[in-house]
Amino acid sequence: MRTYVRMVVCVHLPRFELVVAAGGPGALAGRALAIAPTPGSRACIGEVSGAAEAFGVERGMGLGEALARCPELGLVPADPLGVVQAWEETARALEGIGACLELERAGLAYFEADGLRGVYGSEEETIAAARRGIGRPARMGAGPTRFCALAAALAVRSRRTAVVEKRRARRYLAAQPVSLLRFRGETEALVEPLSRLGVRTLGELATLARDAVADRFGAPGVLAHRLAGGEDTPLRTRHREDLLEEGLELGESSSGAALERVLGVLVDRLLARPERRGRTLGVVALSARLIEGGTWRERVVFRQALAEGGRMRLALSLRLALLPAPAEALRLEVVRFGPPEGEQNALPESDRSKIVQRVRRERLREAVCQMRAMAGQDAALQALCVDLDSRVPERRIVLSTFSG
Repeated sequence: MRTYVRMVVCVHLPRFELVVAAGGPGALAGRALAIAPTPGSRACIGEVSGAAEAFGVERGMGLGEALARCPELGLVPADPLGVVQAWEETARALEGIGACLELERAGLAYFEADGLRGVYGSEEETIAAARRGIGRPARMGAGPTRFCALAAALAVRSRRTAVVEKRRARRYLAAQPVSLLRFRGETEALVEPLSRLGVRTLGELATLARDAVADRFGAPGVLAHRLAGGEDTPLRTRHREDLLEEGLELGESSSGAALERVLGVLVDRLLARPERRGRTLGVVALSARLIEGGTWRERVVFRQALAEGGRMRLALSLRLALLPAPAEALRLEVVRFGPPEGEQNALPESDRSKIVQRVRRERLREAVCQMRAMAGQDAALQALCVDLDSRVPERRIVLSTFSG
């Protein structure tokens, strides 16, 4: 009987944001391009093309320094709305083959191939089906962990696939540069200090004592050490929500009180959609297409999941002041739903104390979800008593991810 090992597939679309903003992969061929700084923010460029990288231009670099290194650098207006739509289409195409995705960022996703072997026969056929679903060149790699699959995907060209077996995963990771940690949000900030300390490869990081790394870098350092040693956390697959959105062309209502009235219409239309099925709205996204070119998008996390139009309009109208330029179209979409409205009704008389406790737990759970939607998975922690008799304060109580 053949035994199957766990295999994670990484899908990487390089320079995804720049490709969408520039109008396609062909627009980057031989041209030094970069995403222009967002008006009202720091004058730092976004993603850059390969031709710009040849001049030493990097993402996050100041605009003045980038133009000094590459005088012919072309600036492309950012298109966050187009990036979200294009990435959602790609994600749904991958979900169409049966994959349960973890979306790390725009252009980078993971899924496990184990459950798809019975459909497609092997990892190679599963990856081929994913390529057909995407319909565009992509770097793809497979390995026993997501980090190993990422390393494999970055090591190959588009239209090719690299598969790393479990028995040689640690040896394969040991030869990879420490800059690979930039692709994980939790470890991105460690690349620069590790480079200053002379740690160049993941193998050198794995040889360090984990306690020493933890003392110097804390929890991100422990995670980086685990990743370098071939360990990783389970995938956090997304829960697919119904896609609800409303949009309007503004015409002459591109600013001022008229823009707020258009926003009120979008809120009323969204709440009236039958697909909402009585659910509250926890997280929404307000976006606009700008007259001067490019788009703008702002993610809004409500303090409490809402289904009341007046409170939603009040919360969203404050974000309209962040528009960097007059808009020609406004769009409102649901990112995450909250609990149904019926759960907020008056409590019955019988067994009131138990129902009060249940409602409090549900409200606490919803508050944790809202906090994680705003600040990430590690935003809500709980204190666990470990060794109350210890003289070291850090050993008495530790913080762990809240799971209530």
